[in-house]
Amino acid sequence: MMEGRRKMTTIAACLLAVIVLASAAGVASAHFTMLFPGKHMDVTPEDYIANQGETKTIWILWGHPYEHILFDCPEELDVSVMDPDGKLTELTPSEITVEGVRAYEVSFTVEKLGDYVVCARLNASEEHGLIDYTKAVIHCGEEAWFGWDAEVGQETEIIPFTRPYGLEEGFVFSGKALYNGNALPDADVEVEKYHTKAAGGEVVEKAKEMFPYDPPMMFTRVTKTNAAGDFVYTLDEPGIWFIGATKEVEGGLARRGVFIVPVLEAFPAKPETVPPVLNDLKSSIEELKSRIQSLEDKIETQKQPAGAPGFGMITAVTGLLIVVYLLKRRKR
Repeated sequence: MMEGRRKMTTIAACLLAVIVLASAAGVASAHFTMLFPGKHMDVTPEDYIANQGETKTIWILWGHPYEHILFDCPEELDVSVMDPDGKLTELTPSEITVEGVRAYEVSFTVEKLGDYVVCARLNASEEHGLIDYTKAVIHCGEEAWFGWDAEVGQETEIIPFTRPYGLEEGFVFSGKALYNGNALPDADVEVEKYHTKAAGGEVVEKAKEMFPYDPPMMFTRVTKTNAAGDFVYTLDEPGIWFIGATKEVEGGLARRGVFIVPVLEAFPAKPETVPPVLNDLKSSIEELKSRIQSLEDKIETQKQPAGAPGFGMITAVTGLLIVVYLLKRRKR
């Protein structure tokens, strides 16, 4: 009897370990290093634009962008910025608290026209067996479109083929994944959009309702690199997108290169769709206008005999007809 209980306990412990490991793997795939300019969490594509001479502050956070779930940022963190001329400068992170969790911030001055590439290395080895290399571009200057495709020398790195600003919803983003400077073939590329705290909970509940069999498939999209390390993906909504290519290392820490892409709303704005009820109302008004015009024409063409109702009475009758007509349509 005791031997049987021991076997059952061992089996239960093994099953629990499998479940924990599986859960940890699922959570790890949804974690991203977030580089947010502007010192706030309602980040927009405009926050990644700077004026010459401006001091730009970047918040560094760790968590799930799609669901807006934040965790304490790992303490092993290196941050630097490459200016439009290719000069790389190390930045010193300062610890801050954002929404109750540990985060960091760095600042630098945008002295030149062109594109500054902020790059961070975050070691999440203890919880997730992952080293995250993340890049974001800060653009400065009209038609100063250079520096955005710079290679900064991260162990795993995404080089964009598509300029990562001035992009509208529905545009295709393309790039190349590198590992130690060489093409990273057949690698998973995770694609995830950021939601604010207010929107995150709502969209997650909607996904659970509509796709109960696998809600996270809507949180994190996945594509793969080809033999040359290239990939493409359509960013179909406005907002801040995270694109990460992972190099799996047998017996070691996975290395992921992440590129942050701000996406604007469609330009020019799409015309608003008129609700059907408004179309019906417009049609009714046009019909009434036609009837009133017909009555006015009769008044002009017919001589009014003595003692006949005056124009004021006709107008009153017309108004009454309009009211009766609208009431009948409402009852329908």
